[in-house]
Amino acid sequence: MDDIRDVLVVGGGINGVSIARDAAGRGWSVTLCEQDDLAAHTSSASTKLIHGGLRYLQFGQFALVRKALRERSVLQRLAPHLVTPTAFVLPHARHLRPAWMLRAGLWLYDHLADTGPAFPRSQRVDLRRDPRGAVLQPRWRTAFSYADARVDDARLVIATAMDARERGAEIQVRTRCEQLIRHRDHWLAVLRQADGTVQRMRVRAVVNATGPWAGNLLERAGMDAPIGLRLVQGSHIVVPRLYPHDSAYLLQQPDHRVVFVIPFDQDYSLIGTTDVDHEGDPARVRISPAEVLYLCASVNQWLRTPVHPEHVVWQFSGVRPLLADHHHDAARVTRDYRLHLDHQQALMLSVLGGKLTTCRTLAEEAVDQLATALGRSEAAWTAGGPPLPGGDGGTLDTLLPALLAAYPHLPEPLLHDMARRHGTRVRAVLGDAQTVSQLGPHFGAGLYAREVDYLVEHEWVREPEDLLWRRTHFGLRLDPGQQQSVATYLASRIVPAAGRLPGMPATPA
Repeated sequence: MDDIRDVLVVGGGINGVSIARDAAGRGWSVTLCEQDDLAAHTSSASTKLIHGGLRYLQFGQFALVRKALRERSVLQRLAPHLVTPTAFVLPHARHLRPAWMLRAGLWLYDHLADTGPAFPRSQRVDLRRDPRGAVLQPRWRTAFSYADARVDDARLVIATAMDARERGAEIQVRTRCEQLIRHRDHWLAVLRQADGTVQRMRVRAVVNATGPWAGNLLERAGMDAPIGLRLVQGSHIVVPRLYPHDSAYLLQQPDHRVVFVIPFDQDYSLIGTTDVDHEGDPARVRISPAEVLYLCASVNQWLRTPVHPEHVVWQFSGVRPLLADHHHDAARVTRDYRLHLDHQQALMLSVLGGKLTTCRTLAEEAVDQLATALGRSEAAWTAGGPPLPGGDGGTLDTLLPALLAAYPHLPEPLLHDMARRHGTRVRAVLGDAQTVSQLGPHFGAGLYAREVDYLVEHEWVREPEDLLWRRTHFGLRLDPGQQQSVATYLASRIVPAAGRLPGMPATPA
């Protein structure tokens, strides 16, 4: 209790780990606590996009779009194995929006962005000649193509947290911040781990990065919420892959929303998202049958092959904490963020709103504010800093040949899949193994014990759900018996918390 740390970050989503990484990289003493798993909630339930948000232009959110487009290129450089530039096809329907409006929006999108080989400028597409038109109903003849990127959102959180830890931050998962007592120049924080162990620490500043629970943490600290949050549920469905090519589709809807169809985990297509106001515990959010029907109907207006609820192999929902405003329509609520620094006594910085794409610049602004209040002078560093762990080998196209040369006796599909998850850290996963027999027990679909061991030892995996649905998506590929084998193996590798063995994940669909 004699030591005092600089910052306690409460919340292990993308904003929390990004702030911990930035502060640790400036030489600060940092602890991050997360009451569940890293990326357990909103940050693993996104539409898996790194994008400017083309549709936000119609609401006049030009500054947000420009900031996000700038960050799109930064994140692609920091995590090239996780952030994949992708062409998006936007079919034109005259009764929804005139062609001139789409062209004008895309022209503005191009000029707000850093275009280049990874993100080329938009162009008109003749769907009767372009192979991507074969996916769509014959009545759609014209489309526009533009560039954005897709991402493994949960793995981006993990890579960021790993970098924070390697820079000196302490990352505590399944650790709840139970109490915050404010003194003149510091906070006394009481943390409780899953096994009941209580830790008390003094910190100069607290960062409230709890997303939908931001108001709850402020109440726990005896403070009033500085601004209201509007909790909006976004739901997604995953179906077997709908087409062979690697482009995505942005499909306009009669209600003026858009729905994405995105290549997902090689063999699947991701469809989303909805925007529905959410009430109740954000941890208990579930997709409704009405949302499933809405997403199916949304794509069936456009696609040649219809999608029905029985095709869904996985479905998930997350609660987005958006800044409350006057809009009745949840889809129109701003995705921008606000940082509120309370410095009446010890510092409390609350992160309100935000989106996945702007996580790095949000963190930089947050730590800059704290630095000024704490009298620190270390410079911001993340925009031009080194890549995240695993990102120093470039894209998969450049990384895979090197891995094939280093592991000539391992199957190429196995190395490809592991490289998508780990980048250059594949070498740390595989170690000296040169054959599959040296990887330990095989659970199915290319998941071996050696990778499970790595995920436990280096990536905070404690429960089967952490492994099967966030660190990887093997939950889509392993049958119930294989998933039970993973759970049994994990139980043998992890000291149970309070005598409780890790539980099986909920039925995915």
